[in-house]
Amino acid sequence: MKTLLPAVCAAVVMLASQVRAADKVYVDEVAAFGKVVDIWPEGKMPGEKTDHPEVFENGQPKGDVNYQYVSHPTLTVRKAPGEDVHPAMLICPGGGYFLLAWRHEGMEIAKWANDNGFDAFILKYRVPNDGSIALMDAQRAVSWIRANAKELRVDPDKIAQIGFSAGANLTARTANNFKARRYEPIDTVDGFSSRPDATILVYPGGLLKGGFRAKATPDLQLFEQTMVTAETPPCYITQTEDDFCQVENSLAYYLACKKCGVSAAMLLGPKGGHGYGSRKTGRDNDDWPELAAKWLKRTFNLPLK
Repeated sequence: MKTLLPAVCAAVVMLASQVRAADKVYVDEVAAFGKVVDIWPEGKMPGEKTDHPEVFENGQPKGDVNYQYVSHPTLTVRKAPGEDVHPAMLICPGGGYFLLAWRHEGMEIAKWANDNGFDAFILKYRVPNDGSIALMDAQRAVSWIRANAKELRVDPDKIAQIGFSAGANLTARTANNFKARRYEPIDTVDGFSSRPDATILVYPGGLLKGGFRAKATPDLQLFEQTMVTAETPPCYITQTEDDFCQVENSLAYYLACKKCGVSAAMLLGPKGGHGYGSRKTGRDNDDWPELAAKWLKRTFNLPLK
């Protein structure tokens, strides 16, 4: 036992150092990923914030990192290659409005956006809350991108918004509440529209009447804040039937778009679960990133490459 003890202690120390090193890699990777900008002027952010210190930690799936207790909303800006004016993509990670799945539903999606010629803007919106405070941040983010379009060298008429799970819920809310801002305008940024020009909803939840825990009604009624109108922006939706966020969320939104004359496309599959981001896992809708990119380029009249 005495001879084994030093070896065991050394192994524990080595493992701990490896864990700390892995954590630091993620911290460094996130810090170096893009330029971080505030969306609210100092001291003028509307709505509530949490007093709990912000938490940045390892998450699931393996290799992901999460933000929790966000009170300081920001955009992480990652430009696509080239000096031309680009379309923009606002990215809303999921996490049930309790946390933000920053890597596989944020950073990896930004790289995908860049590869398709879009400047990426990852929204670190306020959590935890029920989404009402997050909607303030999302509305402000769309307006901020549009207000700064000339300096950013983005096309103010080609701003897409993509969201995952709760982030898809937030994206649908943003798409259908642009006529009524959730806060009093505070500066010239708020004079610019908060309506995205197109949206992508990936395994959305909480779109049905009654919210996240609601069962679908026979007529597939939508939640009040996700009600589709003729002015709802075009939408691409993907989900699988075995998702714990009922596939009826996608079906209801798609059918509402068709009823209102809104351009919409949908990719469904029997199996795939939830929370996969853009990673290839053998799901029945594994090809959604490629298909969504083609749809979005056609919607924005961009060349297919």
